[in-house]
Amino acid sequence: MRVQSLSIVAARAALLAPTTLPAAEPPRPRQEPPARSAGAVRASDLLARARGCERVSRGRYRPDAGAPATIPVCALPGAVYWKADMDIDCDGRPTRRCNRRTDPYFSPAAAHAQSDGRRLNAERLPYIVLPAPSRIWNHRARGLGGGSVAAVVYRGRVQYAVVGDYGPRDIIGEASYATARRLGIPADPHHGGVRSGVTYIVFEDSRISRIEDHAAAVAQGQRLARRLVAASAVPAG
Repeated sequence: MRVQSLSIVAARAALLAPTTLPAAEPPRPRQEPPARSAGAVRASDLLARARGCERVSRGRYRPDAGAPATIPVCALPGAVYWKADMDIDCDGRPTRRCNRRTDPYFSPAAAHAQSDGRRLNAERLPYIVLPAPSRIWNHRARGLGGGSVAAVVYRGRVQYAVVGDYGPRDIIGEASYATARRLGIPADPHHGGVRSGVTYIVFEDSRISRIEDHAAAVAQGQRLARRLVAASAVPAG
């Protein structure tokens, strides 16, 4: 997240700085709709389901520290969703574009690790960030945690990702460098992201055993997205 707790900042300061040098943000990908495989769910189909809000969170989240708390977590059949901004998370394995020089809040350890114990690679792995459990909302009560599958929607694009990290208890709306890049969102961890327009849908009881297996996350995400769109029940607004 843009603003970190003092304990997180202190812990990061104790770790060695990465040896990799920063690189300029590469050109953004052309804004062309990606090719869709047969049976792929369109962004518009998912957004049609994410209307109104049957709230599952007790309160609302802030998009950034100091901002008004306006974002609820809402229920869908077999999933939850929220509409927010996107801040860029570069935490995990130091890489060319994700390190302490490119990201002032960089941490070399995300909340979850790969199945082989190595750190997550935010530059390559699409993942999202959940707020830490609190009185506002506890994601564990909905069967969500590390490796849960998510569909992130922005401007006609759908990107499947996993839950890979946790952020402050009162802030929501963050995803990895790779997630942003694949959605055409500026991914620079310091100045990138977007202020609004991102819909996050996280599927309940959908964990991928090998969190780094993006192909498995996409396959499961597509299956669950089709089931969500086909569901007849629509939550009341």
